[in-house]
Amino acid sequence: MGILRANTISGLGTDGAVFQGVTKFDTQGYVVPSSGTTDQRSAGITTTQGAIRFNTDSQKLEFYAQSQWWEMVIDTPALGVAANTDAGARGLFGGGQSAVSNTIDYITISSTGNAVDFGDLTQTRLSPEAVASSTRGVIMGGYPFPAATVGTLEIITISSTGNAVDSGFDLSAGRTYFSALSNSTRGISAGGDSSGSSSLINILEYVTIASLGNAVDYGDLTQARAYCASCASPTRGVTAGGITPSSTNIIDYITISTLGNSTDFGDLSRARYNLFSCSNPIRGLFAGGYVAPGSSNIIDYITISTIGNATDFGDLTVAREGGSACSSPTRGVFADGVVTPTGNVNVIDYVTISTQGNAVDFGDRTEARNKIFGCSNAHGGL
Repeated sequence: MGILRANTISGLGTDGAVFQGVTKFDTQGYVVPSSGTTDQRSAGITTTQGAIRFNTDSQKLEFYAQSQWWEMVIDTPALGVAANTDAGARGLFGGGQSAVSNTIDYITISSTGNAVDFGDLTQTRLSPEAVASSTRGVIMGGYPFPAATVGTLEIITISSTGNAVDSGFDLSAGRTYFSALSNSTRGISAGGDSSGSSSLINILEYVTIASLGNAVDYGDLTQARAYCASCASPTRGVTAGGITPSSTNIIDYITISTLGNSTDFGDLSRARYNLFSCSNPIRGLFAGGYVAPGSSNIIDYITISTIGNATDFGDLTVAREGGSACSSPTRGVFADGVVTPTGNVNVIDYVTISTQGNAVDFGDRTEARNKIFGCSNAHGGL
């Protein structure tokens, strides 16, 4: 057996070094595959069947077969197929306003049907937000109208049912009308209103979902704004729309694992606020919102790993604002909201994220509310 020891091999063709026969890597350390973005993986190279690389956009290994790249799935939330005995990809919605509510409902994202009672928040409030890992949801802030805004962080175990529990930790201050995003490690709150009366902020701050602790400063949005919407891939978080106090179409992004201010991404198709968002690891969807003189049915989408303006995806079944959304790797689900000027609806509808088209009826929530939170154990940041 020969032994090759080399730090640099130069003068090779585009196919790189070729080893014939059985090749053994005999090491107590590890082997580092080639890596790069989605756009870089086939640039100027004839790709060979069985090629392996690490995608820095999705943060996953992938291999080439049957004329396309495939992700190597090591672990993914069960998507509710018949053979599964656990909860599957579950979406939660809660809080909100008609009378101010503490109700939490859940759905199984891969099915259709009406939402089912999950439990209660520790207190009634409108416009809380939520982030989640594959096991835990963290519910942030909100407005126990007419009392002052709160910075409370509450926790739930998504696969079970039961009431939320106060973690004993908080955001840096009371907050409402903000948005939130997460990957499997960090949950980040974005913008909002510190008092419930147009005290707009540009603050980004984060918590570590598994261990919690009080929120820590992350950086700033490009503009102070409220009523925005956020979603994420495993590496990048995106925040769109809102009021500054005028309605805006701006989209910002951050790299979740670092700290710093957000950067301009592009624009929504229409300036609007009180919209809601979800994603898989590739696409982010922004739905509904208020576009004068009333509620909107617009669904826009972006490719999270790139930058650029949003593109029309389709329409909601009901034009509305102030709802919320959750997702699995395949479906985006939109729940509740208010139809200006007629009132709240308990509509749930869904789309297939990888395609384009109008939303389809999913079922109904247990209560018609607006300004609710939404999260799932299978969203685009995981």
